[in-house]
Amino acid sequence: MEFTQEIDSFIEDFVKCIREDCASVFAGAGLSVSSGYVNWKELLRRPARRIGLDVEEESDLVTLAQYIYNKDGSKQPMAELIRNNFVSSNRINENHNILTRLPIKTFWTTNYDSLIEDALNQNGKNPDVKRSVRDLSTIISKRDAIVYKMHGDINNANDVVLIKEDYELYDLKNQLFSINLKRDLISKTFLFIGFSFEDPNLEYILSKIRILMEGHTRKHYCFFRKINRENYSDNEEGEKKFQYDKIKQELKCADLKRYSINALLVDEYSDITEILKEIQRRYKKDHIFISSSADEFEEFKIKDIKPLEFIHKLTSEISKIGCKVITGVGRGVGSAVLNGVLDYMYKTNTRKLDDYIIMRPFPLYATDNNDLDEIKKEYREQMVKIGGISVFILGNKVKNGKVEIADGVLEEFDIAIESGLNVIPIGVTGYASKLLWDRVIKNFETYYPNNPDLKEDIESLNDPELKSDEIIEIVCKIIRRLKEGY
Repeated sequence: MEFTQEIDSFIEDFVKCIREDCASVFAGAGLSVSSGYVNWKELLRRPARRIGLDVEEESDLVTLAQYIYNKDGSKQPMAELIRNNFVSSNRINENHNILTRLPIKTFWTTNYDSLIEDALNQNGKNPDVKRSVRDLSTIISKRDAIVYKMHGDINNANDVVLIKEDYELYDLKNQLFSINLKRDLISKTFLFIGFSFEDPNLEYILSKIRILMEGHTRKHYCFFRKINRENYSDNEEGEKKFQYDKIKQELKCADLKRYSINALLVDEYSDITEILKEIQRRYKKDHIFISSSADEFEEFKIKDIKPLEFIHKLTSEISKIGCKVITGVGRGVGSAVLNGVLDYMYKTNTRKLDDYIIMRPFPLYATDNNDLDEIKKEYREQMVKIGGISVFILGNKVKNGKVEIADGVLEEFDIAIESGLNVIPIGVTGYASKLLWDRVIKNFETYYPNNPDLKEDIESLNDPELKSDEIIEIVCKIIRRLKEGY
């Protein structure tokens, strides 16, 4: 998919916000539709028919829900309707997965389903779910993300926000939700996804922030599907309806700018998934996986430096250009990778190690009768996929007294390619890295279809006449080019 300049600018801005820990997601019903859940209109279709109304003729669904409630005189039928329609489908969709893999720590939603927290759990994160005001006073230990369910949860269907009366009493009963949302809207950049902006609570909160901040609010974003002529009947009535809806969408987008919400128009809902994938891909470009292990260094051909010192200097320079290093603490080289990062941190007087390196030492023993090789394979896949670029250095092991190519490094290369990482084998360091350098050079267009200009730089990574500083500068240059060119 080719992105418009507007969408490309959004991607760049939102990736920056993710890196700076000030990105948030607000999910509406549209996010869960592809998982099999209904939207509001479908939820109310049959109850509306029962009281003699057509949901297609109604634009104020909150008032419609109130009419249905008034007819029954009880909220119990509506609660049963919600339970029946939002029972866990366990069908986490791709958008859920992408959003919850990213290091976004705050999710807001008006949805009753549990898909956001389910996706966080599935991706190895510990969500702190706020289903009611009472939950706001408790904190889940070691939480990775907070999920604010401001309209309630399917497990408490009798208490969800649904009818007009619930909205009228919302600020009285749920004021702390409103206060927390105001705080986040002031301090974070929100991406509204699957949200129609028909919610009176949110409109009230946005207007309050606009007044209080006097226009100095943060920039937010939302997705809308573009009104397309192809979706209307091919007659005069269809043309009128198309023109009307088109004007209405344009006016709505313009109105949202009063709240600093920038509408991004997509041709199809599937385009949103492609945009989220690109956000994930660009974010990961700052994460450099170092694949390396060594029991000996005979094939290392850089003449002016020792192998471990080279790794130390390289990882320090990678940190210097603003990248986070990922390492499995490979045999014989792990301490050099760590020390290089620590050296940069010491020189810049920074202390938060987690901002500069992700260390995933491999397990040494199998437990619960599990196969150790299978454990390592799964572990290796999870670790490599965190990265956006992978650098290969050395890669050997001694087995039965003989030096062999490290099959783990070769496996990491294959995982990197399958996961869409760019690969940078430093051939001059020998062993697995030399084999991988040969493979890349022989099929360069396959590995770098969009970066033919990098071939000369990759070729130079096997030149034994180059000094260590020159090799390191070339590697960092390639990383910078890949980051800038995405």
